[in-house]
Amino acid sequence: MKVLLLLASTGLIETTCGQLSTDSEVQIQDRAHPSEVLVGSGDLLLISVDGAPEYHYEVRVSATGDVSLPMAGKVKLAGLSTSQAEHAIERSLQEGGFFNDPQVSVFVKEYATQGISVLGQVQHPGIYPLLGNPTLLDAISAAGGTTPTAGKTVTITDRERPENTKTVSLSYADGQKMGNLALHPGDTVVVSKAGMVYVVGDVKEPTGIVLESPHFTVLQAIAMAHGTNPTAKLKSVRLIREAHSDPHEIPIPLDAILAAKAPDRVLQADDIVFVPNSTAKTVARRSLEAIVQAATGVIIYRSYTP
Repeated sequence: MKVLLLLASTGLIETTCGQLSTDSEVQIQDRAHPSEVLVGSGDLLLISVDGAPEYHYEVRVSATGDVSLPMAGKVKLAGLSTSQAEHAIERSLQEGGFFNDPQVSVFVKEYATQGISVLGQVQHPGIYPLLGNPTLLDAISAAGGTTPTAGKTVTITDRERPENTKTVSLSYADGQKMGNLALHPGDTVVVSKAGMVYVVGDVKEPTGIVLESPHFTVLQAIAMAHGTNPTAKLKSVRLIREAHSDPHEIPIPLDAILAAKAPDRVLQADDIVFVPNSTAKTVARRSLEAIVQAATGVIIYRSYTP
């Protein structure tokens, strides 16, 4: 005979078609393959026997990992792969003398307690119980997509083997498109944060720019801010850069750079380009803190990649 095992999302520990009986346990000695999903406590199982329509029950896996079934008794399923759960039920039914050669099938509908955690630079971080065979793209989509400050890499951690952490490109993973990268229940997905460059002060549109190129320069940053205002003091532009969490000033002769008399400067993540007004004095320590605070409130744009 054939047993059908399906997982649903709601239900009670009691069966729908009768009281539960025996307490025999079936122990499975072999280990699950690392790529297989596992039954967990709290999962709701719909169990039936092919050819025996009266044997049809909904049971929830208990906190101790057991389910109790008529004729089969108490069977421990938590921590087993679907194929191991098949053997456990087969063995229990056969040993009870109720079926001669039962063939058990396990079909996964939902693992209620083994969702995928999606964290980092996504719109709605959280745990998502994805159905079927979820991919990285499915997980990020369930979390509302990435934020404007998302970086180009994603870290995936296996709950059962936390040392087995993979860092992949947001667009491609080992030559495969992101949407083709399979995930497993319990995985944790963390979308990285991109480096940012900020342009504030006497420019037409103060802005924050996602640093997508390793050679993004001051002139490119000024261009992303739609240029300077006529009142800008170009010879007194300052680059605010943190060193060991202590911001300091670096003079930027923007007038000379624009006249091709000085080299353009490559920016780093978290740099702030401050363009003072022509009436402003040299940036003081108190002004530095105000500039850093102002940079956090600007509109974020993605820069072009050369």
